[in-house]
Amino acid sequence: MTVESLSKAYRLGQLAGTPDTLFGAVKHWAAAPLRGLRNLRRLDTRGASAQAAEDDLFWALRDVSFEVNEGDVVGIVGRNGAGKSTLLKVLSRITEPTSGGAVIDGRVSSLLEVGTGFHPELSGRENVYMNGTLLGMSKAEIDQKFDAIVEFAGVSRFLDTPTKRYSSGMQVRLAFAVAAHLEPEILIIDEVLAVGDAEFQKKCLGKMRSVASSGRTVLFVSHNMESISRLCSRAMTLHEGRLIVDGSVEQAIDAYLQNVAQPQRQWPTASSGADEGSGSAPGNDIVRLRSVQILDPQGQVSAEHRIQAAVRVEIEYDVLTAGHALVPNFHFFTADGTCIFVGHDLDPKWNSTPRPQGRYRTGVELPADFLNEGEISVGIAMSSYHPFVVHFYERDTVGFRVIEPQPGAARGPYAGHVPGVIRPALQWQTETL
Repeated sequence: MTVESLSKAYRLGQLAGTPDTLFGAVKHWAAAPLRGLRNLRRLDTRGASAQAAEDDLFWALRDVSFEVNEGDVVGIVGRNGAGKSTLLKVLSRITEPTSGGAVIDGRVSSLLEVGTGFHPELSGRENVYMNGTLLGMSKAEIDQKFDAIVEFAGVSRFLDTPTKRYSSGMQVRLAFAVAAHLEPEILIIDEVLAVGDAEFQKKCLGKMRSVASSGRTVLFVSHNMESISRLCSRAMTLHEGRLIVDGSVEQAIDAYLQNVAQPQRQWPTASSGADEGSGSAPGNDIVRLRSVQILDPQGQVSAEHRIQAAVRVEIEYDVLTAGHALVPNFHFFTADGTCIFVGHDLDPKWNSTPRPQGRYRTGVELPADFLNEGEISVGIAMSSYHPFVVHFYERDTVGFRVIEPQPGAARGPYAGHVPGVIRPALQWQTETL
């Protein structure tokens, strides 16, 4: 696989006001072809650079170049919005690049999103055969692999049920089983494995190791640094659409963590008539996230926090549609992707009461002498419980470092590395008997 100067741009459109007169409607209709041509020219990077740099263009990828050899297992890391999924969609021939290109020698099988490649009205059995056919396999080849696919996915009872009745976890299990067992030369896996349970994730990683050891190529996107370290022999880091590191796994992870450890992030409020589309604030028409920040005990934004001091995480969000009970929840992760804990707002005044429209601030304070040293990333989610709905979940939204410049209460005289994801200062008691 050879990728050269690959770029992908999206135009962030504005919802034009609806004409309120007959003359205005005719004028709007007559100008439509010219507007369309102008918009297409803005996406043509071969033209004037000034046009391509206009504010209404969002570059999901910019001048990405690399090579992947047969048998390479390559991890791709980066924070949300870095361009990882866009890159995989281009390499899978789902999305065309704006400029540049990729030359791929080999049959590609991709697992990018829950339900990708499945027809919801077809049964699990029919979808297996359809996917195999799209990969260029004969019915005899699929027959040979069918039992192994079903056993790996664990969906034998539901094989003749339409996949629209499957849970997201069942869809991922079957999709991964199909992608991995139909012997592609190149296997492309996005973060969808996060949907599965821990046991299935372990099976998937084992299968990917088996695929890699057989000489096939694997491209693997994940926020779990531990999985990247164990599976991959090489890794790349994307940041704001650009490839900033292509080297060892350790180099890529270090670059990723440096970009994640940003203590503050904001999303602009959509102006009147603006399209809340690509690159917009996380959320939906009910609630949208507007800002996240990490604060020290003095209320200042900070990326470094002493282990002996408290850390406060605050978010601001807009409730756009009244009448929903909303529950903010924060997810804390170590550098290798291990979840430290998940906490949510238990205040009954808010988590069970429908909220009016408006802007809200929710914060939580982590006590001193609680977290261990190291890089911490924070994911932000907003849920409703009745019925259960996740309005948004933004992984690795912000990050911070916990440092220990002086020995603390939990360490005592010990000067070495203290293992574990937390290091609470506990109250110990000893007495003679």
